[in-house]
Amino acid sequence: MQVDDDAVGAVLNRLRRAQGQLAGVIAMIEAGRDCKDVVTQLAAVSRALDRAGFKIVASGMRQCMATADGDAPPMSEAELEKLFLALA
Repeated sequence: MQVDDDAVGAVLNRLRRAQGQLAGVIAMIEAGRDCKDVVTQLAAVSRALDRAGFKIVASGMRQCMATADGDAPPMSEAELEKLFLALA
């Protein structure tokens, strides 16, 4: 599965944002911030990572459909389902 260039840019932006959020969570823990605030920010990091993963899978699905008769065989429904469940 290959991800198109537009999706790569969007995924990288989301991952960089998640990286910044994660650094913020680490700083919050080191500073002894309130548990509720830390968990809220950690959930935001998790959602950002999930969105990046979903973008990769969705782009890969589109790519597989567009190149189904290309060099590589299209992904099976089971393979696609496994990718989605890996993010669940």
